[in-house]
Amino acid sequence: MNRTRRPFVFAMAFALFAGSLSGTGLAHGPGSHEDAKPNVYFINLKDGETVKSPVTVLFGLENYAIAPAGIDIPGTGHHHLLIDASLSDEDRLYSIPADDNHIHFGKGQTQTTLDLAPGTYSLQLVLGDANHVPFDPSIESSTITITVE
Repeated sequence: MNRTRRPFVFAMAFALFAGSLSGTGLAHGPGSHEDAKPNVYFINLKDGETVKSPVTVLFGLENYAIAPAGIDIPGTGHHHLLIDASLSDEDRLYSIPADDNHIHFGKGQTQTTLDLAPGTYSLQLVLGDANHVPFDPSIESSTITITVE
């Protein structure tokens, strides 16, 4: 393929990928509801639920779209899952750390499976921009607690 066509082909492929998300129920593109605020939530887990490991976690997003890390398109971001962690006001000014308690989904993933030992865990989803920085105002789920048997 001609090297000068690669950026165009990538841009077109990404546009098709992003456009396909709006029909999945997992994400709605920017501007789908002019006055509606973005909302991120857990699709399949509820606060106080008892589950078995491995735990599948489905991420929901409304009135925003998913884009991989490094792709800076207005109205898009990508998920971060916080496990037994939270972000202070100061933390929200910087890239979300990447460790066992702050899991990045920079390829645009909308689900994961966690192998968790028995116990109680707090979970929260935080949407980050192209550089993993939380939005201002933050686009985040409520923190839920699950118990793994």
